[in-house]
Amino acid sequence: MCHLQLRTLLFVAWVLGYIAFLLSIRRMWSGKYVRSPLARSLFMNMASESEAAGIETQEWYRCCPDLLGDTVRPLFVQSHLDTDTQAFLRRSVEKSGWLFTQLYHSFISSVLSPLISRTSINGLLGRGSMFVFSAEQFQRLLRVGPDWRAERLLDLGAGDGGVTEVMGAHFREVYATEVSAPMRWHLQRRNYKLLGIDEWQQTGFQYDLISCLNLLDRCDHPLELLRGIRRSLVPGTGRVIMAAVLPFQPYVEIGGRWQRPKERLRVKGKTWEEQVTNLSNEVLRGAGFQVEAVTRLPYLCEGDMYNDYYVLDDAVFVLKALED
Repeated sequence: MCHLQLRTLLFVAWVLGYIAFLLSIRRMWSGKYVRSPLARSLFMNMASESEAAGIETQEWYRCCPDLLGDTVRPLFVQSHLDTDTQAFLRRSVEKSGWLFTQLYHSFISSVLSPLISRTSINGLLGRGSMFVFSAEQFQRLLRVGPDWRAERLLDLGAGDGGVTEVMGAHFREVYATEVSAPMRWHLQRRNYKLLGIDEWQQTGFQYDLISCLNLLDRCDHPLELLRGIRRSLVPGTGRVIMAAVLPFQPYVEIGGRWQRPKERLRVKGKTWEEQVTNLSNEVLRGAGFQVEAVTRLPYLCEGDMYNDYYVLDDAVFVLKALED
């Protein structure tokens, strides 16, 4: 009994010490004292796009067209910070300021991280939502209007379905795949039709749009995935919307560990523009696709105790299958 009490006391002491440590390193947590200058500007002036915020966020969308290859340059679509993106940032800043919620999330993450993937932890906690593009940016890339409708969408690696929802408004049937069980539960709650990781290629029908968002650098067989996508498109009119984080650094998450993919996809170039050109002309064309449009967008994720949100550089492509 004494031994059990001692273990209980040690565990409680560890929890209290962990919380004290988190509190000591978290600098300014309330909405009034937002940490990053950009977040502070957005938080205080979210209703109207301030000049200061516009200048700082320009880097998220900046492209030097002269550095793109001759075949890619005419396809580039310039994007900008819009109201939907601002709204996501505002929510992220506000959530980051929920002190006790963030303490709870940090504690649970530290306990579960050796056992399950970061994606599954986020799914269990209902946090870590992603933002790739707004409805307006999606429509502009595909050159469609708000009233455009098609039959079937397939979203590969859909996460919690937040980005699926942006696209799904244009389709009569929405299908999704996801490895993480907690994230699949979120997708089921949104009434999307869940398919197994291999099942989407064996349904007997094809898709008008397949989305592959930030998945190429997180799967074991990216070239095999691209070939499967090409086979599953409606011939002629089918399209792919694909996002890739650049610089391209492929890793696969297995449980709580990260490892190199079994099939290595090599993307050459040092700058964003050079890697986009290489992806377009070598990798995607080699897999049987032609680029119709490409833009630079921030890949945003809700933050935690330490950051209001996280940002990666994305290249978002619209692709069609080359004729055989």
